[in-house]
Amino acid sequence: MVRCPSVTPADAGALDVLVGALEPLGFTCHRLRFDEDGTPPIDNLYARLGGAGPNLCFAGHTDVVPPGDPRDWTADPFAGDIIDGKLHGRGTSDMKAAIAAFVAAAARRIAAKGAPAGSISLLITGDEEGPAINGTRKVLDWLVEKGETLDACVVGEPTNPNYLGEMIKVGRRGSITGHLTVHGTQGHVAYPHLADNPLPRLVRMLAALTAEPLDQGNAHFQPSTLAITTIDVGNPADNVIPAKGTASFNIRFNDEHTSDRLKDWIKRTCDTVGGPYDLKFRVSGESFLTPPGALSALVADAVERVTGHRPELSTTGGTSDARFIKAHCPVVEFGIVGQTMHKVDEHVAVADVERLTDIYEAVIDGFFAPTGGTAA
Repeated sequence: MVRCPSVTPADAGALDVLVGALEPLGFTCHRLRFDEDGTPPIDNLYARLGGAGPNLCFAGHTDVVPPGDPRDWTADPFAGDIIDGKLHGRGTSDMKAAIAAFVAAAARRIAAKGAPAGSISLLITGDEEGPAINGTRKVLDWLVEKGETLDACVVGEPTNPNYLGEMIKVGRRGSITGHLTVHGTQGHVAYPHLADNPLPRLVRMLAALTAEPLDQGNAHFQPSTLAITTIDVGNPADNVIPAKGTASFNIRFNDEHTSDRLKDWIKRTCDTVGGPYDLKFRVSGESFLTPPGALSALVADAVERVTGHRPELSTTGGTSDARFIKAHCPVVEFGIVGQTMHKVDEHVAVADVERLTDIYEAVIDGFFAPTGGTAA
């Protein structure tokens, strides 16, 4: 898979590699291609072994971010070279190694004990690093239409900051971006009474939005944050009052908020300053939490058994496609070490990939144990 240059939205043969590995194991593979509103079509895969419940799903993505200038890399970013015990290549960490580890774990389980009484499935998208329009969300809608049920899901994102076994993600903060434009009237700086300078109002609005913390965090989430990302005027003249000023900001919010309530708060805050303005919002996802329980305990037990580390249950980091899956079944995230994801010379330790395979195999065995299934 690493040798497939599957930069979003290209598949570049990555799903062919997966299908070639899964079908001989007995998986029924569905290639699903979606497009919407002129956006690039995305290739996705849903593969299932078995027809009964419970259905343990592994979710991930084969698309990767661009590698940048290949000349900056120690090895070709799509060669998949192993150097000093490390597999190099774009997507090794985020997150092709985890997909390969899960397939290998399923193969081991089938070879040792046969197919489980329930089902093992994989939901793999090519749109996680992109706009996330034609990927996991569309596959989940397709599953509902087909009457497919997911009982529990493990997402293979690189959750470990420093070492394998450090962290499981049991939730994620939501993300909302605001684009604020404050309007005025252009004029000469020597005659400000003939103009209407929008910039003091823009500054006051931003100051009001950042004046107080949004919250103090809670038992499962760190405090929500608002970060101003840009302030733009585009005025090359120092003797002209501009007609407008713009700013953008992003809020990463915990489960004490929703995007709708934050939108209302932002509007009320800007209204207290007054004057004409426009606001546009883009919501990447709502915050969510899978409360610690059977699924997180199952994964944590498997991690501790293989690595000797009891992982922290965390909600830190950016968004992931778990934000869509959480509406369908309990979901947690666990994958490889993510120190080099999206960087030049992205790589993973081969030993970690082998241990991750052991962890996933233990998760599968535990889920389908005679007293298992309760992880859902």
